[in-house]
Amino acid sequence: MQALKKLLFPAAAGLIAMIALSGIYFGIVSLAESPEHALELFWEDRWIVIPIIIGFGIQVGLYVVLKKRLFIPVSDLGPSGALTGAGGGVSATAMVACCAHHVTDVLPLIGLTAAATFLAEYRLAFMLIGLGTTVLGILVMLTVLFRERRRAIQLMASGMETV
Repeated sequence: MQALKKLLFPAAAGLIAMIALSGIYFGIVSLAESPEHALELFWEDRWIVIPIIIGFGIQVGLYVVLKKRLFIPVSDLGPSGALTGAGGGVSATAMVACCAHHVTDVLPLIGLTAAATFLAEYRLAFMLIGLGTTVLGILVMLTVLFRERRRAIQLMASGMETV
């Protein structure tokens, strides 16, 4: 039962992160255009948006495993927290950047026309950077987990108790 709880907590956190990132994407695009346009844009970019959303969920789940020390004692989280935040931020920005140009009627009033144009022009590059950051974050967290697992096994094999 305890092992099931250890699995459910990070899985739930990852699912919530995926729902939140999807909500940000659909919410902003729907506000900028319409819900129909959000679905249309999602379907058009599904080849990159779905991996970003899934990758972010995996990254958050792994971060919870590390942060809560659910399966092994982890002495150092490394840059996993920063990478989780960076990957999520870049991904969210990139996914909504495609629609920033739709609100350019209002943006000149607040001086953001250039930003909207820039984001719309380079949205695919931002999405690829966001996906790359997410993959990098996953790899870093898996490296930390495997390193700490190996350390715990070595300590147990030598007869020492783990921290």
